[in-house]
Amino acid sequence: MTSYDRPTTDPEASASPHRPADGAAAAGAPMESGAGSTADGREVTEAALFEAFGGVRGMVETVLPGLLFVAIFTVNKDLHVSAIAALAVSLVLCAVRLVRKDTVKHAFSGVFGVAFGVVFAMMTGNAKDFYLPGMLYTLGLALAYIITTLAGVPLIGLILGPVFKENLSWRTRNPGRKKAYAKASWAWGLILLAKCMILFPLYWWADTTQLGWVLVALKIPPFLLALYLTWMFLVKAPAPIDVFAEMEAQEKAEEAERERQRGQSAAPEAAAADGPREGPRHRR
Repeated sequence: MTSYDRPTTDPEASASPHRPADGAAAAGAPMESGAGSTADGREVTEAALFEAFGGVRGMVETVLPGLLFVAIFTVNKDLHVSAIAALAVSLVLCAVRLVRKDTVKHAFSGVFGVAFGVVFAMMTGNAKDFYLPGMLYTLGLALAYIITTLAGVPLIGLILGPVFKENLSWRTRNPGRKKAYAKASWAWGLILLAKCMILFPLYWWADTTQLGWVLVALKIPPFLLALYLTWMFLVKAPAPIDVFAEMEAQEKAEEAERERQRGQSAAPEAAAADGPREGPRHRR
């Protein structure tokens, strides 16, 4: 058991959002107490989900390259021009983030996804293969959500744990939160699986433009549905345990204890140094 999910002296107190452990309370761990705390919990959850999944800008960076590819291909049926335009806009979006010193993980993932699609389509000469790597990634992600949930380690918890500063503490110390992560992972897995059930038949039966427009149309709505369900599950779950604050509080307590012990050991020496001294005896 790692330091990130180790139980405290009172596991029940740690698991309950109303009775945090002493270390967590001293470190300022979040706890639910009334409407104000509930509102704060909703804001924290919204901010964490926004950070983890990129928000509106991340969605634009995800949709725009594919939209540009299918729009150009619909007009001129030129695979090379469509693929180069999609890759170019991905690189521009990534460069903008670099210049502004923003988080680039979403932009980089978009660049790699588009690059794989471009390379695959160029190799096969089939424009529909531009979408195939992304479709395979979606299928793999859906299976990952389902399999990790069945294994007792839901993927959404692994993704959001560090964002909420709880790491893996929800696995052993916060069963209510683990249950919420499991529900959210099931939602993501099943929604993405349903999306794949629509796209893969179209890959075999539809033409490139039909597949492309359907894929663009299915980029945002399933994502927003899964994100909304995740938010719903988490705002009703117990508050996260801030393991970083706990470790900092523990380090401060250990340092204070060491200082106290040093003070106690130094006290007798100081008393002996300041005690009365006998002067030289003189004979009468």
